[in-house]
Formats: sequence, C-alpha cells, structure tokens
Amino acid sequence: MMRFSQWMVLLPLTALAACGGGLSSQDRATLNSANQNAEAAKQQSAQAAATAQQALDASRAAQTSATDAETAAKQASDKADRMFDHAQRK
Repeated sequence: MMRFSQWMVLLPLTALAACGGGLSSQDRATLNSANQNAEAAKQQSAQAAATAQQALDASRAAQTSATDAETAAKQASDKADRMFDHAQRK
C-alpha cells in the first residue's frame, strides 16, 4: 500500500515519464536522480522508524526496570521499618 508521500513523489514523475519522448537526456537524468533520491529517502525513513522502535522498546524496558527497583526499594524500606519497630519493643 502506497503512502501519500510516495504518491506525491511518484505522481509527478509518472506524469513526466508519460511525456518522456520529449524530454532531453538531461531531463531524464534529473528524473532518474530524483527517483533514486526518493528511494534513498524511503530507505532512510524505514531505518529511522526501526531505530525509533528500538529506542521505544529500550525505554519501555528501562521503565519496567525502574518500576521493579522502586518496588524492591519499598519492600526493603518496609522490612527495615518492621525490624526497627521490633528492636524498639525489646
């Protein structure tokens, strides 16, 4: 399924290609270069999306670890309070 941004690039290129018989070799070279640049941009966009997903996954893992650490610290603090209270009663 094509995205809107891809249509925005391909539509003018397709229209110009339909008139390709009247294009100079320099115009055709420019069109080919634009097409290659669009493909490179698409690949870079996919790579950026993958990197962003990895960062999101790492962030979620870090949040889970922080939550686990907070829970463990709370339990340790509660245990220390109970031990202190018990020691005070003796």
